[in-house]
Amino acid sequence: MTQWEYATVPLMIHATKQILDNWGQDGWELVTVLPGAAPAGDAPSGNMVAPTQSNPIAYFKRPKED
Repeated sequence: MTQWEYATVPLMIHATKQILDNWGQDGWELVTVLPGAAPAGDAPSGNMVAPTQSNPIAYFKRPKED
């Protein structure tokens, strides 16, 4: 049975393709990309504007080597 290892990587918008290509060349398969969440504790209060989200997060997997 195949065993997997996983990695999560924040994506910088200006270098997304390069980041994905580098991980792919190392044998990682992209599973999904999800929007990043605003840091905890940064919730707006009163009439403040909500913080912007952080960079998207890429989730990768690859078979574990024995």
